[in-house]
Amino acid sequence: MKFYSTNNTESRVSFKDAVFNSMPQDKGLYMPVSIPRLDDKFINNLDSYSLPEIAFHVAQNLLGDDIPADGLQAIIHDAINFYAPIVQLEEDVFVLELFHGPSLAFKDFGARFMSRIMSYFLQEGEKQLDVLVATSGDTGGAVALGFLGVPNTRVTILFPKGKVSDIQELQLTTNGQNIRALEIDGTFDDCQALVKRAFTDAELNAKYRLTSANSINIARLIPQTFYYFNAYAQALKLGKDKIVFSVPSGNFGNIGAGIMAWKMGLPVQHFIAATNANDTVPQFLKTGIYEAKPSVATLSNAMDVGNPSNWMRIADMFKENPSLLNHEISGYSFNDEETSAAIKAIYDRYKYVACPHTAIAWQALKDYQQDQHLANTAGIFLSTAHPCKFPDVFPAEIAEHIEIPAQVADLQQKEKQVTALSKDFEAFKDYLLRNA
Repeated sequence: MKFYSTNNTESRVSFKDAVFNSMPQDKGLYMPVSIPRLDDKFINNLDSYSLPEIAFHVAQNLLGDDIPADGLQAIIHDAINFYAPIVQLEEDVFVLELFHGPSLAFKDFGARFMSRIMSYFLQEGEKQLDVLVATSGDTGGAVALGFLGVPNTRVTILFPKGKVSDIQELQLTTNGQNIRALEIDGTFDDCQALVKRAFTDAELNAKYRLTSANSINIARLIPQTFYYFNAYAQALKLGKDKIVFSVPSGNFGNIGAGIMAWKMGLPVQHFIAATNANDTVPQFLKTGIYEAKPSVATLSNAMDVGNPSNWMRIADMFKENPSLLNHEISGYSFNDEETSAAIKAIYDRYKYVACPHTAIAWQALKDYQQDQHLANTAGIFLSTAHPCKFPDVFPAEIAEHIEIPAQVADLQQKEKQVTALSKDFEAFKDYLLRNA
């Protein structure tokens, strides 16, 4: 499979080049030249396949012969070795739990797959791979664990000072080995801007072999399609074949992967983009005007993105029929007060503890169902992180019901290793050049 830049549809690179040179020099994002439609026999019988079997079939169709079948199967079985169940809360309401991986966040799917893809392509004697990643909370932890100890790689994580939870910060800063953490005095958008600028800096690219582990990397996006197919497979087993997905949305890679799955033939009825106060996309869907904004801090910090990178991929998937975009995607946004109310409502109604991102997706789904008066259509909202990562968000009567996984207790015994930097690019560049 060949890939092109969203800013130059005539360009062509291999999958390996798209992975290692994660952002084209024209500042677009890589997309497959064609998105294959899976055969109806596979789609109609999804409920007879396991998650690894679904993942292999989807990936093989997207990647073609870029990775031989046995190599791709080995990568998937090593990377996707945890489950992602849907849990029924009402007759037509389900939650897709994506926090059962090692970092307790949905980004384990993308980070683990990507790290193993990069390791597969790295040849002995090649120049060290320097992975730059900006995080608003969960990406960094997933990438750190995905790359920890991977030979001939080094990961530099940038996170906004004071804007990640305590557990998220421990996941970023306690790894050591080939993982280093930078605390940036700014927002996630500032961190992301530093990473993007580094990829187009001639001096840095001459000295280092730079790539990204953010969702701008196509190897992060592809594995996120897997759990949409798998969620639909689980729904089929429960007699549900009409599905709406409500997706907590920050940088829009998650919902972008869902739309790619839809383009591949997954019969999704509709997508709901659920955001916090950083409502750039919901406002665009209402007004038709895309206006990037400075990000603002919220309770759902992993979604604090004012200029989501992956929106250009979504727009690209609708470029042949832009008017279809509003037909397939609805946008909802909620402030912190509404988020807290949703957390309480979910617990009161179901005795289910949901993280703030998950609560926003639930509220968006409920609002959409009320607006549309849907019949015979099940809603699946995505739970993207374990609630233990956000202890300060919950009132005491809910917090006491959060189960703390063993790996969190282990983290609290480790020492932080972190370097503080301003949001100035020259300071960041100087750090990279001095710490070769």
